[in-house]
Amino acid sequence: MHRRIVIALIAPAALAAAAPAAAQDAKAGEKIFAACRACHSVVKGQNRVGPSLAGVVGRRSASVAGFNYSKAMRAKNVTWTPANLNTYLTKPSAYVPGTRMAFPGIADAKRRGDLIAYLRTLK
Repeated sequence: MHRRIVIALIAPAALAAAAPAAAQDAKAGEKIFAACRACHSVVKGQNRVGPSLAGVVGRRSASVAGFNYSKAMRAKNVTWTPANLNTYLTKPSAYVPGTRMAFPGIADAKRRGDLIAYLRTLK
């Protein structure tokens, strides 16, 4: 009996925690990424004004070979988890003061989530 009560209390919380991930739409994120294509490639080893974003999720910051990162980005030394990307994409200059990326950020959490869902597909 006690076990059923605990499960009944935990299950809704677990579902609520998973809801934002389920709401992310990689196809919508690919459309949002169109604005990023001016500076970033999705092809491994193909850097532009910004580094290639192929495999960015799970990668260490400032780690793409052949790209000249800002001193600020080199010093950040984080792994690009979905949570870190979410914070960074909200306002890059606040997360990495001194970054050369001029992009102002994405205020809308749903759009950021969709973009991150798309970035997760890039291997």
